[in-house]
Amino acid sequence: MKRIIASPKAPKAIGPYSQAIELNGTLFISGQLPVNPESGEIPAGIEAQTRQALNNVGAILEEAGLTFNDVAKTTVLLQDINDFAAMNAVYAEYFPQDKPARVCYQVAALPKGALTEIDAIAGK
Repeated sequence: MKRIIASPKAPKAIGPYSQAIELNGTLFISGQLPVNPESGEIPAGIEAQTRQALNNVGAILEEAGLTFNDVAKTTVLLQDINDFAAMNAVYAEYFPQDKPARVCYQVAALPKGALTEIDAIAGK
């Protein structure tokens, strides 16, 4: 059974997609930009942007009754691969144990001029 998950603590989708879809116990979280859901602003710097994107992922996980410990896979998009080490340092704070599988790509550009975007797949 498919269920749409929407958290008021994460930014609303900026296109024709859902924040997340739960399908048969698996949660598919759309890419989360580092947009502060209260102000609509994107913080400066890769560390702050990584933290905000992961906070947005966390809000959606919470809405679905899950935690970062339930995340099986993430995808990290970086505007500049030279930000990899700085992003990784913040990312590690959210996954101190049982780290999920992950891929990380440099991309030509991200919406709203963001430096990063992160999606996740989690399960119960």
